[in-house]
Amino acid sequence: MHKKKKTSVRRIVTGRIVSALPVVVLQALIIFGIAKWLAPIATLLYSVLSVLSVLFVLFLISNRGEGAYKTLWLLVMFVAPLPGALMYLFYGNRRTGKALEQRLNAVQGSIPITLGDDTAVAQRLGSEDKRVAQTFAYMKKITGFPVLENDTAKYYPIGELLFEQMLDALKAAERYVFIEYFIVQEGVMWQAMVEVMEQKVKEGVDIRVLYDDIGSIGTFSARNRAALLKKGIKCEKFNPLIVLSGALNNRDHRKIMVVDGVVAFSGGINLADEYINEEHPFGHWKDIGFKITGDAIRSYAYMFTEFWNASSLDKITKELVGDDCDGSHGAEHTNTDGYVLPYYDSPNREEAASNNLYIDLLGQAKNYIWFYTPYLLLGDGMRDAFVRAAQRGVDVRIVMPGIPDKKIVYRMSRSYYRELLEAGVKIYEYTPGFVHAKACLADDCIGSIGTVNLDYRSLYLHYECNALFYRASILGDLKKDFEASMKASRERTLQDERSGPLFNFINGVLRIFAPLV
Repeated sequence: MHKKKKTSVRRIVTGRIVSALPVVVLQALIIFGIAKWLAPIATLLYSVLSVLSVLFVLFLISNRGEGAYKTLWLLVMFVAPLPGALMYLFYGNRRTGKALEQRLNAVQGSIPITLGDDTAVAQRLGSEDKRVAQTFAYMKKITGFPVLENDTAKYYPIGELLFEQMLDALKAAERYVFIEYFIVQEGVMWQAMVEVMEQKVKEGVDIRVLYDDIGSIGTFSARNRAALLKKGIKCEKFNPLIVLSGALNNRDHRKIMVVDGVVAFSGGINLADEYINEEHPFGHWKDIGFKITGDAIRSYAYMFTEFWNASSLDKITKELVGDDCDGSHGAEHTNTDGYVLPYYDSPNREEAASNNLYIDLLGQAKNYIWFYTPYLLLGDGMRDAFVRAAQRGVDVRIVMPGIPDKKIVYRMSRSYYRELLEAGVKIYEYTPGFVHAKACLADDCIGSIGTVNLDYRSLYLHYECNALFYRASILGDLKKDFEASMKASRERTLQDERSGPLFNFINGVLRIFAPLV
């Protein structure tokens, strides 16, 4: 592997902000310029705005969206009616991602991968546990992805172990590799992958890399993309940042790698060195992931193909994927390892899939339910579900970072601690460093691993991917990892939380603005 110059995450984050700032400033100037241009007709405008404000309030109240998110926009409208309305039209409502949604919908009919009929598998699951089968059926209904019998799923409790397996899979590739990540950054990890990919392209392997334009805005440039293309590695960016496009939301936060229809990888790690502890900007970086085989690979290949074909003129065809991703689901298998439903979240759906899943799991947990998350910015429904589960005697735990990567988000996350602790929720902060893992486990039998943080952006505004497991051995490994992480953590208590009118006011203000971060 080639060594890279040590670059702190602070510089990376600063680079992203500086890169995006001109576009954000230009958008703000346009919005406020429109408001100033309309100033000469202020009296008439005030009357019209008064009527529109009432209609706007009625629209938000009747909308099924998250309550805290609606409160934020009502506050913006109250402070600055015209700029606030324009900002909402550009950034706050689902229509900001309409063009992207149309592109995704346009390619769905031509995706050369069959998800298939899961009727037989769903019936078998229903005969084992009707309540769990209802959860899986609900997730299929709102995401379109089937429940599958799990073949093998291997858990990795740290990013560097997962990376070793990803590199081995790359080296074994014979026909194609699909790579989709939120952050791609030059460094030890990425250079090692590029070296293997370059050799594989020479051997005739079709390799495609899809990265998020904003997620990688300070770490992966047009020059980096051109370098890949020159090596024969196909590369596209997802949802490019364009002025007044609303592209600050609808980001691709998914992490997927599929090789030859034989194996797929997902989890929390991005393609950057801190995720495999080559750098330690915030102590030890705790991340997790998994490798999966069997029918579930089709679901991940489908996810990638949909986004790639909506982003590139060089479409993925049946000739490329062959029969690996085509066939009937539901056939009874031998030596299966429980059930799995891989899916992705979309900000353009009416239902927030992962948010509703976690509320459901909190509601059905009998003995315990544990969560990994780097950020804790809960909507009203999720917060109430945590409180209710703990109050009825369920062992509810959340493992958080001990060293934050973003101090303001960390402070916002802590604004929820007192209410949760008072209800009986246990909160652990991982003292060795930063937790970037995203997972949930309930009662030894059901849980999820993926890219979903417990914050507004993950749950409502971004594209995410998750795998919901039931009675799979990977859950036992996840539980052992939870236990090890909690032993390395400090449990927060009510005595740690400052209170009083001033702190309650500050926490309330922080919660109002939590949907923005």
